[in-house]
Amino acid sequence: MRVIGGRAKGRRLQSPKGPGVRPTSDRVREALFNILSPRIAGCSFLDLCAGTGAVGIEALSRGAESATFVEKDAKTASLIRKNLEATGLADRAAVWVMDFRRALTELGRKGQRFDIVFVDPPYRLGQEDAALTELAAGNLLVKGGLVVTESDSSHLPAAEVENLFCWRREKYGDTTLSFYRIKEA
Repeated sequence: MRVIGGRAKGRRLQSPKGPGVRPTSDRVREALFNILSPRIAGCSFLDLCAGTGAVGIEALSRGAESATFVEKDAKTASLIRKNLEATGLADRAAVWVMDFRRALTELGRKGQRFDIVFVDPPYRLGQEDAALTELAAGNLLVKGGLVVTESDSSHLPAAEVENLFCWRREKYGDTTLSFYRIKEA
């Protein structure tokens, strides 16, 4: 696995061995950032259920102002920190080691807001809807911000959750990216 574009392009990223983490493929990351490219420069990015951190690192490499990584597994979070150091992007990043629900509550309490939130929980557990509900309740998006979920194509998150609605879905084999934004009043 490698960084696809931007300042850290070509740098290799470490990934844990075994079945516990399923990194977002290069193909899906490339497609994601082709879609997001007009929004990346200067944005605040939240990588929820971050795994290796590849998506948030890609955002930083392409010009995001900051990225917050949330990963509940301490060993995997340590790997994110190593990947950030190896790419020279650690100075614009924060790594939170906790469950995404607790992290979203804490981020909301601190008044943090994000331009883009990427949600990639383990497939087929229905956690995408839970994350969308928490994001909506926590008022964590800036005006015009968006949420992107990565999920198994056979288990898609709801089209509407609270004040968030899905306005675009892109399928890449068994992976689907769903794009959400806040409904305007």
